[in-house]
Amino acid sequence: MTKANKVLFITQEITPYVSDSEMALTGRHLPQAIQEKGREIRTFMPKWGNINERRNQLHEVIRLSGMNLIIDDTDHPLIIKVASIQSARMQVYFIDNDDYFQNRLQAADENGTEYEDNDSRAIFYARGVLETVKKLRWCPEIIHCHGWITALAPLYIKKAYKDEPSFRSSKVVFSVYEDDFKQTFDEEFANRLMLKGIENKDIANLKTPVSYVDLCKIAIDYSDGVIQQSEHVNEEVMEYARLSGKPVLNYQSPETFADACDEFYDIVWDTTQQE
Repeated sequence: MTKANKVLFITQEITPYVSDSEMALTGRHLPQAIQEKGREIRTFMPKWGNINERRNQLHEVIRLSGMNLIIDDTDHPLIIKVASIQSARMQVYFIDNDDYFQNRLQAADENGTEYEDNDSRAIFYARGVLETVKKLRWCPEIIHCHGWITALAPLYIKKAYKDEPSFRSSKVVFSVYEDDFKQTFDEEFANRLMLKGIENKDIANLKTPVSYVDLCKIAIDYSDGVIQQSEHVNEEVMEYARLSGKPVLNYQSPETFADACDEFYDIVWDTTQQE
């Protein structure tokens, strides 16, 4: 079995930057465990508005910032920040933008009302990560996506960025959490996510308005492996993954997850190399 040595984590939450949750704890401890097993890692998350930049010692990486991403015919500046978790010897890159993340929380505001532009935020985040990895001139072999805001990354990697040197050989793993949102994305979402390399037939299965289940199905369509990350997840999503014929890692306890995940990366990598 061949081994994948470089792993990119595209995550939604990482503790201590946001409050502890299953996803935030996974985002903190899984990359460290994988790094300690001898693999090279990079880790990304959004710069949510509740992250204290001074306390967590975030600073902007000028050489990586400065690009504009066009969404809905509007330019949105891409700002890249970085911080270190010293105890883990791990750097975390943050995708920031005043419109989408500054002074704003995750999926919903302080009153629990979901943001109406969560669809555009997901587009910006996925594209922002991939553009930054290109600038880093780094070529991950496994890309592990965590959380609804990462769900478009598999599509972009396999279609819009498939010829980029950084992603030409990348295999994608998508983790399904108990993190669904309630407010559907509007009918213009399909038009907003379009990018050179993506055709209408590539998202033909995307029903509108787009629900959490629809978004996860698109992620699964363009992933090479799927993980049931939470003990209780949307069963329609997991059934779709199982019927896809792709490798699926069933729910693992926190104590065994890192080892199981480490083995799963190589299963995905080795399986796709033989195709």
